[in-house]
Amino acid sequence: MSAVPAARPEEARRHFAARLAFETDVSDVAADLAAGTPGIVVVDTRSAESWAQGHAAGAVHLPTAEISARADVLVPEGATVVVYCWGPGCNGAQKAALEFAKLGRPVKEMIGGFEYWAREGYPVETGAGAVTRRSPDALTAPVTGISCAC
Repeated sequence: MSAVPAARPEEARRHFAARLAFETDVSDVAADLAAGTPGIVVVDTRSAESWAQGHAAGAVHLPTAEISARADVLVPEGATVVVYCWGPGCNGAQKAALEFAKLGRPVKEMIGGFEYWAREGYPVETGAGAVTRRSPDALTAPVTGISCAC
């Protein structure tokens, strides 16, 4: 770390403010959904098989390849779109976010994707409508609750 000095504070402010404008995390998304925050649509961009296996409860299914054709039907005009794919090792959410941006829609990526949604103990719904919750993974969230308080 010492080989490269830290950015000047003003550069760091711009950088981190920009990241927060493009990204959100699973705990912030879950909090907004639980609070009924208006104007947010969470979009699962994975395949039909992946969606059926399990998805974030409250999300809508819109695979990336179908965004340009179906976004107007599934996502109200003016809503902030929050996209996710499998997890941090997948760039599907970035591809989907780009498609929504091309349509002129406000969009953020849910970092961590479905993997961290499930690992942090948020509700997972199957294609058949069953909703389950895992115990939080101690490597991703406090096991005594579902909030890192960050």
